[in-house]
Amino acid sequence: MATLDSDTADGTATTRTWSGDVVVAGAGTAGCYAAATAANAGLDVVIVERKDEEEAGHIACGDALKGADAFPDAIPKSKLEPAMTNTDVDHGRFEIPQHDTVLEIPVPGELAVIDRWEYGRTIIEGANEAGAELHYDTLIQEVIQDDDGRVVGLRAKRKGEPIEYRGEIVIDAAGSLSLLQDKADLSEFTFDENVNYSQFCSAYREIVTVEEPVEWHDALVFKPTERAAGYLWYFPRTETEINVGLGFQMTEEPMELVEDLKRDLRNRPEFKGATVEDKLGAALPTRRPYDSAVASGYAAIGDAAGHVNPTTGGGIAGAAYAGKYAAEAAIAAIEDGEVSEEALWGYNERVMDHFGARYAALDVYNIFSTAVDVDDLMGLLAVLPGDKIAESLYSGSTDLGLGLKLKVATKAIRHDAGLVYDLYRTKKVADDLLAHYEEYPSSPDGFDRWQSERDDLMERVYEVTGADPKY
Repeated sequence: MATLDSDTADGTATTRTWSGDVVVAGAGTAGCYAAATAANAGLDVVIVERKDEEEAGHIACGDALKGADAFPDAIPKSKLEPAMTNTDVDHGRFEIPQHDTVLEIPVPGELAVIDRWEYGRTIIEGANEAGAELHYDTLIQEVIQDDDGRVVGLRAKRKGEPIEYRGEIVIDAAGSLSLLQDKADLSEFTFDENVNYSQFCSAYREIVTVEEPVEWHDALVFKPTERAAGYLWYFPRTETEINVGLGFQMTEEPMELVEDLKRDLRNRPEFKGATVEDKLGAALPTRRPYDSAVASGYAAIGDAAGHVNPTTGGGIAGAAYAGKYAAEAAIAAIEDGEVSEEALWGYNERVMDHFGARYAALDVYNIFSTAVDVDDLMGLLAVLPGDKIAESLYSGSTDLGLGLKLKVATKAIRHDAGLVYDLYRTKKVADDLLAHYEEYPSSPDGFDRWQSERDDLMERVYEVTGADPKY
């Protein structure tokens, strides 16, 4: 049973201590699903959240939720349904103004646009109902490690008062560029430390209400920005309430996000007289998943481990499953009385097997896009079949048979047939990378060799795409 005690640290200041099984940092999707999974198994769990109870769950997001029909059941799916405000979305619209083209892209599987704040509240409520404690208004300041480097807890301030959290395992769901990873010394473990801001995207979004229903209320609308590695989105929560936003890769020159978004809105007649209900900015990973997201007593999940589709920015489903897999690894490790890096390794394997390998392959196309002129890239997209683009975006690969290659090359010859060949070569190395990730090691013992071979494949990626190294 978890306990909350007080002790006098220096004769004057009193530090409270929470002691239990699992400490989860962050009440987003990954953190809530991890906490609910562990609490459902009878473990003592606390979620440490920096926001207050009202603001918790209020997160900048595109609001598109894919695969809700197959979410982990630690939080009942019925709890999510009130937050699903538009379940009629079944395709994407990719606007290519440079070529006066609108590309219709089918989206496989169930898709919904949600009220992200309402969704955030429901999953927090779900974790709480499963038995997890929620500590709001809590700012993490330090990661506590023992002499062997094992993570054993966190130091924080809760409503201004010092508090320590002690657990068998700390699960880091603190989001992009997690503070915990800056505070902890994980250099003795396989935990991925090859992380920097340039592998992330800076994004800004507004919730906008329009006067008349938009004609594309059944679609997710994408549009390239005027520079490479940036895009705008228009996702309809309802026929008249739209999530609008844009982002750019942090390797590029900074954009004036607010002004650039306003400029595009002014040029769209459907937004005449629109009002803004909410606005938020955020950073999100547009990189491959962490090579390893575990250390002794510690696991990172969701955005804190790069669990986002690097081509679409979609990360809700991956975060939910990462939370489930990390918590199940924690449950087994605690039951066995061994919370070492090796004991938690199965979490890495399950992530790579489920979605991590696909996301790593998709990152190759993200790298390709940074090395191509935006007009050339739009011209290429304009001649590719929508179903093949969709297949690539969601599976990490697609079949480019000889007939299709000839057809596309014929269409593209007036634009740049060489770019089509470059894409084909990029696809080949992405497929090789996907195959390598499917051989992810079953223990830390094989990790160095696997990683070295993967890095050799990445050299081919840079050679084929002409892009600057990303990692």
